[in-house]
Amino acid sequence: MLNQLSHLGAPKINVNVVSMLQEFWESKQQQRAAFPSEGVVVYESLPSPGPPFVSYVTLPGGSCFGNFQCCLSRAEARRDAAKVALINSLFNELPSRRITKEFIMESVQEAVASTSGTLDDADDPSTSIGAYHYMLESNMGKTMLEFQELMTIFQLLHWNGSLKALRETKCSRQEVISYYSQYSLDEKMRSHMALDWIMKEKESPGILSQELRMALRELEEARKAGQELRFYKEKKEILSLALTQIYSDPDTSSPSDDQLSLTALCGYH
Repeated sequence: MLNQLSHLGAPKINVNVVSMLQEFWESKQQQRAAFPSEGVVVYESLPSPGPPFVSYVTLPGGSCFGNFQCCLSRAEARRDAAKVALINSLFNELPSRRITKEFIMESVQEAVASTSGTLDDADDPSTSIGAYHYMLESNMGKTMLEFQELMTIFQLLHWNGSLKALRETKCSRQEVISYYSQYSLDEKMRSHMALDWIMKEKESPGILSQELRMALRELEEARKAGQELRFYKEKKEILSLALTQIYSDPDTSSPSDDQLSLTALCGYH
């Protein structure tokens, strides 16, 4: 959609997209329509000695976007990232972006079409289709940006192998979904996942650097395509944190109380 908009040839209008984005989310907070506990639009510029410059913007709730055009200044990159985020914020307000029964039915059908599953799997939470169906139903009425954080958490859990490990402890998918639905993707969760990768690095030296290179490539490709970036950016942050901890402190900590409580919840001893 973004590439089509950039080639329409419409006359340029001098609008302050950075201010418009901020005002949009401030208005949302006043209406308490979404993410009532988070009201800050955060910008991040990558360090660079010269162009092209890269800027990210993170919205309340955690969705992240970046500039998809080649920008010759930091200010231009910031404006371009804000434009991408504003377009997606406005698009998120459409009725079609809210999770309804019709939306769930269409999403499940699309998921079935893209996998080897069947529609019958939707009623079986032990299957991937069934788990996705359960997650959607548990978030009925939310917009896709609101739903995105939970989806990102499960993408990360799948990526670092945690979901597979939890299945081996006989955790049901509903238990895992219910457990992680209570938490946000914060520094504590990132530290837990970084610890997982530190252990992987001990087992397979070099895997961290390999995964980080892949994460950086995926992040760049997704940014240039105008996609939502939270999953790719979190991968980069978690892997970078793991590498920093390895070089700063060779000792790793023991499992946290939260991790132990989850395994207890799943009946693992």
